[in-house]
Amino acid sequence: MLFPTLEFTLFFLIVFVANWLLRPQDVPWRVAMLGASLFFYGWWNWKFVLLLGGSILVNWYFGDHVARAHTAGSTARAGLVVKAAVGANLLLLGVFKYYGFFTEQFRSSFGVVGELVPLVEITLPVGISFFTFQAMSYVIDIHRRHIEPMSLLDVGVYLSFFPQLVAGPIVRASEFAPQLRTHPDPRAVPTAEAFRLIFAGLFKKVVISTYLASEIVDEVFNVPDTHSGPELLFAVYAYAIQIYADFSGYTDIAIGVALLMGFRFPQNFDAPYRSLSIQEFWRRWHMTLSNWLRDYLYIPLGGNRRGTLFTYRNLILTMLLGGLWHGAAWNFVIWGAIHGGVLAVERIVSGAWRRRVPDPILPTAVSGVLRWLYTFHVVCFAWIFFRAETFDLATSMIGGIADWSGSSPLVTGLLVFTIGAMLASQFVPTGFIGKLQVEFGAWSWVAQGAALGVGIVLVDVLGPEGVAPFIYFQF
Repeated sequence: MLFPTLEFTLFFLIVFVANWLLRPQDVPWRVAMLGASLFFYGWWNWKFVLLLGGSILVNWYFGDHVARAHTAGSTARAGLVVKAAVGANLLLLGVFKYYGFFTEQFRSSFGVVGELVPLVEITLPVGISFFTFQAMSYVIDIHRRHIEPMSLLDVGVYLSFFPQLVAGPIVRASEFAPQLRTHPDPRAVPTAEAFRLIFAGLFKKVVISTYLASEIVDEVFNVPDTHSGPELLFAVYAYAIQIYADFSGYTDIAIGVALLMGFRFPQNFDAPYRSLSIQEFWRRWHMTLSNWLRDYLYIPLGGNRRGTLFTYRNLILTMLLGGLWHGAAWNFVIWGAIHGGVLAVERIVSGAWRRRVPDPILPTAVSGVLRWLYTFHVVCFAWIFFRAETFDLATSMIGGIADWSGSSPLVTGLLVFTIGAMLASQFVPTGFIGKLQVEFGAWSWVAQGAALGVGIVLVDVLGPEGVAPFIYFQF
């Protein structure tokens, strides 16, 4: 684990105070941010600071040369540089994230010939997928003329910025660079919103996610054959809540801390479990990744511009690669295939339904409930493959859910209440949260800080002994 969650957050707050005292200036402030970010990353493993530094240097070089090629009027040369940049970043991911996976597949498929390929165990750097995707988008956006090239120092701050370095959200240079140029002053920030996000993130991660993991998820997914159908079913529901609480909790903390330093990150979650279709789910879940895959993969593949069959192909390919982005295992590919296949089927069915049945045949409320049940359970079904360590464990989970014989001691009242309450929270109107935030914002900054301190103590008291690592650190 990189940081225990509370120490992780306290580090954010210490850097915020130092940032506040420094009074952001041009070079000193950026050097301080770069140093704090590299120190943060090096706390986990100092050797990989060199890897991050290399990524910063190489992508700054590529971006600078793309801009120079455009200035010289050589679009073709700019295109070649972009391809080289994308290739270099994919090679970095391939070596550290996928070498072992593809080597094992090759060795098992080609017998004696496959044995000639060395099987080397490589440590996966934390957050490599996030900063590599940001690096690729930086160079591509220069080529598309969406942004101007940044200085080496600015690229360093952008790719290493510690609040979202290890688990997102994926922030594009077009969103980050303008804020960096305006020298954000931490004295003029929405502290009420930032403190609310930090507290909500801590509560979801430390209390909700860790409780569900220790109470049922880890035990059931590790040995599904020894558990009853109800325990298997509620373990799946619990994991759906756990991964949401864990990942959205981290991004809430990251967005909140960035706000304290004057940066506004894009929203990454928007009540995804209230979705009425898989398409809507992907507009609400891990939104920065969804948008990245759309803009840099789905649309370049052709999007929906080349006919129906190509649209379905592009959807499925995008989700397959999105699954592989999460990890080097067939279970992630299956997870992506489920989402891609369902997205394609939804387009087919909805188009045919609208043509043949133009008027609704069910009341809106009934239709909404049925569509919600369908969407939530498709998502939960796919989560089984995402969480299970192997395909056999996933199929064992699915097969055992139908067996409701035997006792289910892990399905407690508190567990059911926690899952139900978290699902219900998805339907709380945003206006209600906004009103609470406005009222909290009317407090003095001292009162707000004291409230956050009390909240952190409360989280520490309610949280279990020890905190599991953030799930998305492994991606």
